[in-house]
Amino acid sequence: MLDNRWYDSNKNTRDALILLKKLDFNSQNVISSEIINIANSIKSVRKEQESLPLSIGLKRVLGLYQSNQARRWYDKSEKLNEAFQVISLLPEEDFSNIMEGICASLQN
Repeated sequence: MLDNRWYDSNKNTRDALILLKKLDFNSQNVISSEIINIANSIKSVRKEQESLPLSIGLKRVLGLYQSNQARRWYDKSEKLNEAFQVISLLPEEDFSNIMEGICASLQN
């Protein structure tokens, strides 16, 4: 598979998106709210500890731009779109940890 999308390079992200897509709208909104809360907590802690890197990468920037065009299935859900925009700005390690947590939670 070619890595055309910003999240294709992370297996947990691909898997999390597959699992999230199978959920009903209300469940997606609840999980989206939790993702946003976690991301905001991470940002708060990181801000206290150190400054974040200025570059988030070209693929992530392109992903943010494309979210405004609502081309992906999750872009059509306001809350899920917001959640992915918020976490896509986190450092790669934090983003990856959140995706791993979503996969672990939804696979059980």
